[in-house]
Amino acid sequence: MKVKVTAVFDIGKTNKKFFLFDESFCEIHREYARFIEIEDQDGYPTEDLHALASWVITTFNKILDSEEYHIKALNFSCYGASLVHIDENGKPVTPIYNYMKSLKIEIIDSFYETHGNELQISKETGSPKLGMLNSGFQLFWLKFTQPKLFKKIKYSLHLPQYLSYLFTGIPVSDFTSIGCHTMLWNFDKKDYHQWVYAEGIDKKLPAIESSNKTTLVNYKGHQINIGIGIHDSSSALVPYIRSIAKPFLLVSTGTWSISINPFNKDMLTSHDIENDSLFNMQVDGSPVKVSRLFLGNEYKIQVQALSDYYKVPYDTHKNVKFDQNTFLEINKDFTHRYKWSAMTSECMPKKTVMIYDSYEYAYHQLLLELVLLQVKSIKAATGRSNIKQLYIDGGFSDNEVFIQMLSQFMNTMKLKTTNSSLGSALGAAIVISDKKIDSKFLKNNYAVKKHEPLIIN
Repeated sequence: MKVKVTAVFDIGKTNKKFFLFDESFCEIHREYARFIEIEDQDGYPTEDLHALASWVITTFNKILDSEEYHIKALNFSCYGASLVHIDENGKPVTPIYNYMKSLKIEIIDSFYETHGNELQISKETGSPKLGMLNSGFQLFWLKFTQPKLFKKIKYSLHLPQYLSYLFTGIPVSDFTSIGCHTMLWNFDKKDYHQWVYAEGIDKKLPAIESSNKTTLVNYKGHQINIGIGIHDSSSALVPYIRSIAKPFLLVSTGTWSISINPFNKDMLTSHDIENDSLFNMQVDGSPVKVSRLFLGNEYKIQVQALSDYYKVPYDTHKNVKFDQNTFLEINKDFTHRYKWSAMTSECMPKKTVMIYDSYEYAYHQLLLELVLLQVKSIKAATGRSNIKQLYIDGGFSDNEVFIQMLSQFMNTMKLKTTNSSLGSALGAAIVISDKKIDSKFLKNNYAVKKHEPLIIN
């Protein structure tokens, strides 16, 4: 008898994944792929959309004919700031422009000269000025740099919705993609921002639907409920939202450390914008306050520097255990000693100063300085929210030194770590299901661990 499953394509910037989940949301199948980037018309590297779409279709068709699985539903989770512009025949008319692509300052200046104060627009849209990471700005850029091409665009779909469109033929927008640092949405008015209407960009954006929505499609003789797709950060939040009753803050760690507060009730302030806070959006259109920190990227750079300085293998950091005496000694007369390479902070020195004889001491100093930045980011995301629960997932969740130090400085919160390699894929499966999950779900599926702060005599 075939196993009933939900299929999910989880598309990251680097890794492309395909999962099957059973009716209890247990992973029973996965596949990975990577694609060589192509170049856009300016020679800038970008996603190979044709290769990605071909892999998605081929992979799904192959599993559809399997003797093991009966696919009941399909959904998509993808990275943000990824627009696919299609013509009236549903064919892409541009590449997916890389969100790291730089923009000429003249285009940026002309936008704010026309539509108003930068800080005010950032506060209203929950979107700091981030260039192509503001996917709405990509449309403004296209309109004024390639007007003939812009006119050919019937709809602009974020990547999750484009992959769904490949199966349903129905163009839609979804709250989680529209509301993720796009500069499109006015969170106070709960509508597109005025500049979107003024530029006629709203006409390129199809109707907005909730990420819960599915369409029953007869696909190659199979009746399948197909979701409209979801932004990956919002998707990763779904299992927590569905299973935790009390307010909490989630810190998703990796290359970026993202502090996520779905219980914030306030609009962003000027201080929030200046401290790299922004809004994401939940599946129902409600805002999620987010604070970003380039933590994992900086960590890799500094660990490599430590390896070079102390002439030890790079992986040495993985074996360092937390030492309370070392922490207390460094913290007692604490001084900032690391100059960051990919971040800035008010207190960092002009150059890194190594004063310790041992790698372990220098590593503890590094982690303490990174944790202090993490604490600041957590507090920025928390704002005035009354939150007592703190969850840490991702790469730093099993770093003993990081977690022990964080528990010390965040001792007013109950700190728990979770371990799930499934990330946003699981959320994408859950969001299109009508099944309820409870607090035991995280314990059973995410290996939740409690961490107590140090007791210092």
